[in-house]
Amino acid sequence: MSPRPQRYKEWLSVVTQKMPHLSKPQAIGLTMWSFGIAITQSCGLSTVSGFLAELFEQPRNTLRQRLRDWYKDAADKQGKHPGTKRNTLEVSASFVPLLQWILSWWPAADNRLVLAADASTLGQRFTILLIAVVYRGCGIPVAWKIVGATEKGSWQPHWLSLFEHLKSGIPPDWFVLVTTDRGLYAKWLYDAIQALDWHPFMRINDQGTYQIAGQTAFYPLKGILSQVGESWSASVSCFKTNPIEGTLLARWDEGYRDPWLILTDLDANEADIIWYGLRSWIECLFKDIKRGGLKWHLTRMDDPQRAERLWLAIAVATIWLVSVGGQMEAQQDASSLNNRPQPSHPPEPDGIAPPSQQDSNRAPTAPQTDELQSQSSRPSRHLSCFRQGFLGILAAVFKGDALPIGQFVPDFWGQSEGIPGFSSG
Repeated sequence: MSPRPQRYKEWLSVVTQKMPHLSKPQAIGLTMWSFGIAITQSCGLSTVSGFLAELFEQPRNTLRQRLRDWYKDAADKQGKHPGTKRNTLEVSASFVPLLQWILSWWPAADNRLVLAADASTLGQRFTILLIAVVYRGCGIPVAWKIVGATEKGSWQPHWLSLFEHLKSGIPPDWFVLVTTDRGLYAKWLYDAIQALDWHPFMRINDQGTYQIAGQTAFYPLKGILSQVGESWSASVSCFKTNPIEGTLLARWDEGYRDPWLILTDLDANEADIIWYGLRSWIECLFKDIKRGGLKWHLTRMDDPQRAERLWLAIAVATIWLVSVGGQMEAQQDASSLNNRPQPSHPPEPDGIAPPSQQDSNRAPTAPQTDELQSQSSRPSRHLSCFRQGFLGILAAVFKGDALPIGQFVPDFWGQSEGIPGFSSG
């Protein structure tokens, strides 16, 4: 066997250090897969095995079979000798190590994290339920469940299991925001997020009613905002059936068909509705994994469990790419980006009392109207951190430099910084 190239061995050292729960064969297989995925920008078996065959100077079929065995069930794997012990890779056991890997590269002085939960389909084959860390216009998978796209049954047990798996991955003194779109709102999920001592930040539909704290009247959600440019917030009891006590935030930006209605357990003076824009970064993740990057949409897999194991390699490759790309972006001259947006919450207009001071017999205070930032005025990235990380790694390999290993430099909490826009490169 030819000696392994130095850059590969450097990545093997990182993976084995960050994923110590894996057996040696599992860690090596994960390293091979994630290294090949990151360098080839493909998660296809033929592409990755072909690349590694050239890199390791081994027969292509040998590498192909080794990579396939990594994501198979133990009973389906090929062994050199009959009775050889083979293990099935349990993906859920890697969720906490993945999350802790990210936090180990997070700034020690910053104990805040934003998660996004969403579902995505792959044709009529798969539906993936995914929780991701969102960061600099990208998403990094940390927990997922893949089911058949036409499979019947509730997703509730899957979502609850995913969040429960992550519970021990984040220190209890961290501030964790969990964002979801309208399609995932449910009281049981809101309650489950709260039970972890994390903060739900969930968009809701405008059906139903709400009651402002201290008042007796209920008002329709649909009537909170009447025009683009308005924003509003109050402590409420939301919905008559299965009510939730929390804070309701509303905002209607130019270019959006509907206003944002966000339900959270944070006080109105602690929450900024613009944080909900971070949720869209999980959609950038799906783009990076599919047509805009690793081409998962071309997979021939039809077994959900094998697909879940492949996603572990995708997640590890994404950690590498996004951490390197994000660090490169953070080191760039700030003048390469346009000016940041202004703070999203202007001072409250004179003469309008906060909701808690309103007369209980009056309708809610009229929404604030302000010059909300349009999407076009936000800073844009010409290259995503995912793509920039790939280019940085590729350049280092060609130049013979040490393999880039990134760090995370969060940029979304500054009050005056807002949320950078995103454009694919």
